[in-house]
Amino acid sequence: MWSAGRGRAAGAALLGLLLALSVPGSGAAKPGAGLVTCGSVLKLFNTQHRVRLHSHDVKYGSGSGQQSVTGVEASDDANSYWRIRSGSEGGCPRGSPVRCGQAVRLTHVLTGKNLHTHHFPSPLSNNQEVSAFGEDGEGDDLDLWTVRCSGKHWEREAAVRFQHVGTSVFLSVTGEQYGSPIRGQHEVHGMPSANTHNTWKAMEGIFIKPSVDAAAGHDEL
Repeated sequence: MWSAGRGRAAGAALLGLLLALSVPGSGAAKPGAGLVTCGSVLKLFNTQHRVRLHSHDVKYGSGSGQQSVTGVEASDDANSYWRIRSGSEGGCPRGSPVRCGQAVRLTHVLTGKNLHTHHFPSPLSNNQEVSAFGEDGEGDDLDLWTVRCSGKHWEREAAVRFQHVGTSVFLSVTGEQYGSPIRGQHEVHGMPSANTHNTWKAMEGIFIKPSVDAAAGHDEL
């Protein structure tokens, strides 16, 4: 069912993550410290099934054959880090708070591929397959996800949803688990309706300090 690739970008991406730890302006700082900002690296936690969004250099053996995306219970797995990036050129300056209703890309740090979905059935539940796609952060328009939340900005303590721009499905987990070679990992897929299976919270990560304009309440347009 599965095939593994070589993960050529993993070493460089991991180095980038470690360097980000020492970048001035990273980490929590007030005002605005409770906001998720563009450029931040974080883990996403499904509040219903209590797993973190995860990917790795293992490809689906059916459907698209692209890199698989799963949910894992472990909190310390480096393959669960995602970088918040712009959904359009110049649309997500570093340190600007992510707005509710804004389209973003979620780039897997260790492999450089973007969270992606398309009209393939998922392997276990027959919902819509979610994969990781592209090279070094470059993919296509099916990598865009709208952040659905209440209020003005994505708050780190708030549960949010991710709705795919191209197909309108929500990033979801419903509990199905894989066997070998990724035994116990949960299937991640797209579902057509908003429900308890598709709420996520920002967890462990490196959060870029909000910009001065953002702290003053200025919107980045």
